Amino acid sequence: MKSTVVTFPHGHVTGRSQIVGTVPVGARHGLVVSETPFHPLDHTWPDQPADRGAIGGLPVLDCVTGARAADGAILLGSDIPVRRGADGWDWLVVHVTGSPLAVGADVELEVDAAHRAALSAGHTACHLAALALNAALAGRWRKEAALDGLGHPDFDQSAITSSRITPHASLDEYRLGKSLRKKGFTADGLDVAEAAHAVNERLKAWVTAGAAIRLDVPGPELTARRTWHCALPEGEASIPCGGTHVRDAAELGEVTVELTLAEQSLTMRTTVTPQA
Repeated sequence: MKSTVVTFPHGHVTGRSQIVGTVPVGARHGLVVSETPFHPLDHTWPDQPADRGAIGGLPVLDCVTGARAADGAILLGSDIPVRRGADGWDWLVVHVTGSPLAVGADVELEVDAAHRAALSAGHTACHLAALALNAALAGRWRKEAALDGLGHPDFDQSAITSSRITPHASLDEYRLGKSLRKKGFTADGLDVAEAAHAVNERLKAWVTAGAAIRLDVPGPELTARRTWHCALPEGEASIPCGGTHVRDAAELGEVTVELTLAEQSLTMRTTVTPQA
């Protein structure tokens, strides 16, 4: 059993492949194929949920990342003790079903295209919102900081603690505690309404401009280090990302954010309103 070849980075939602292994998932069945269009939940940074769909005519109830150790043991999700792509492991997409299918069988794989599209929109909007937030908060850094692809201090990567993608939306949590202050960021006097307005105005301009989006895909395996690129009016931005995306910001329709400030955290909720 070798690492799974994935086609979702190219936008594929269908495929045909051979079942090369199975693994118990509680009372359910985990099916591994040699090549799949399904995007699984990443055990390291579980931001984008698993694709829905069917394999061999069976509903895919879940789709998770698996890792096969040198001794042949297959571990799933949070039980994997190493980071994605660690040497000496085979990395697998595990399709969870309620009934078994035989190893060696050729099966059709079909992703729920509408659900994928909604998640892709949410994920792309999440990246654009992060870049716009970086720009809106750029004046709050008192020390030099790592910069994003547009040349702004990268608040998103410096402060993010969690990111969750949902259909046509995302929710990002940022810490504002002592460690971030030591890096030079100050949240004193932050007006979240003003910041959200600045983010939304920039997002509106970017969507209107129709910024082209592409994924750099260096290899076919699940663990290939893919990078999201977006040709924005200010320049091309890039963010390491293993998820799925739309091909042009104009496809999003409208993207808006709401910011909520707490004593030690900032929350950004991003919403995509598709064009009718």
